[in-house]
Amino acid sequence: MIRRKTNLLRLFFLFSILATAIFTGCIEEEKVVEKSEILTLEIQLDFPSILPDWKDGKYHNYGATMKMLTDFNAKFPDLVDVFSIGKSVLGRDIRCIKITNEKNNQAKFSCLIDGCIHGNEWEAGEACLYLADYLLINFGNNITVTTILNTTEIYIVPLINPDGRQQNTRWNANSIDLNRNFDVDFGRLRGHSLPLGKLFGCIEIPYLIIPRFGSLTNAGRRPFSEPESQAMKSLMINIADEHFSFYTNCHTAVHNFITPWSAFKPPFEITLQEKNVFAYTKQWVATYTEYEDTPLSYSASGTVTDWCFKEFHVPCFTFELLSKEYEPWIHAGQHDHLVHWMKTTIPVYLYLIINIENLNQWNIPDNQPCLPGGVPPPPLH
Repeated sequence: MIRRKTNLLRLFFLFSILATAIFTGCIEEEKVVEKSEILTLEIQLDFPSILPDWKDGKYHNYGATMKMLTDFNAKFPDLVDVFSIGKSVLGRDIRCIKITNEKNNQAKFSCLIDGCIHGNEWEAGEACLYLADYLLINFGNNITVTTILNTTEIYIVPLINPDGRQQNTRWNANSIDLNRNFDVDFGRLRGHSLPLGKLFGCIEIPYLIIPRFGSLTNAGRRPFSEPESQAMKSLMINIADEHFSFYTNCHTAVHNFITPWSAFKPPFEITLQEKNVFAYTKQWVATYTEYEDTPLSYSASGTVTDWCFKEFHVPCFTFELLSKEYEPWIHAGQHDHLVHWMKTTIPVYLYLIINIENLNQWNIPDNQPCLPGGVPPPPLH
């Protein structure tokens, strides 16, 4: 009888241990499930980025651009600072928008992106506005964009040449090609530029066609003769410190992505590391977008990209949007499929911005951007 009770006690004890183990295991499993659900919720908080709600055909002239910048400032006061960097020949403000989380006052990397240095290349300015819109509407929802604006100052000048934009012409109101007015290989005929300015102070000649040299665009009488190029020079000097990380000058419509040098022999040796960074960047763009890694078919002296590289020695890029059928010189610069072309720019901008620290240190920019749905879009043709 005693032995039977002992056996029963042993069985009860073993059953209690087993039941406790099983019950404890269930609790632990529940805890794991709860933790997993929490992690899933945290991941879901990183909403996919959304694209600006733009419509085809709705381009922004000078007035519409100024209003859009003002609206950004009113709607996102903690993210936006809009200021004038100077005035055009006809007295129009050349405005810059700085985008960053102003509540975070730590040291930040900075970059500069601009467009419409040639006034008839509308989409170059539109792409700047589209980027600003994209960053602002995604801050606080998308972790990538939020991180960018917490750690980066992005300076954007949509219209370097507001007079040319209003007149739909390549040149400024003095008939000067602003992208030949910078102090690097200035005014060289082989660089397709002519140091002419205004004849007798009043006769405007935007370009000449000279045998053996072809078409030569008016570079101005001297470097920085124009208020617009002076304004860009001052802006770069003001933001150029140890945190200035890259510069991108946007154009249309050669359909490629270009790095220095555009004219003749550089005034200093471009190191192997710098060449590798440029090569990697161009190859990335050619691989993941429809834009090409092809050099210019001609030399161009006095360009802002080469000048910025020479003066501040940061990675500098010329981004030629659109396809060659849109070239203003040949096809009168038709303007259509605006939303498509804006979508093609987002991969390039995001790639450069998320690699801003690598570019600052001239390291290989190998971070991959997380792109919104529908980006990049399939090519039109």
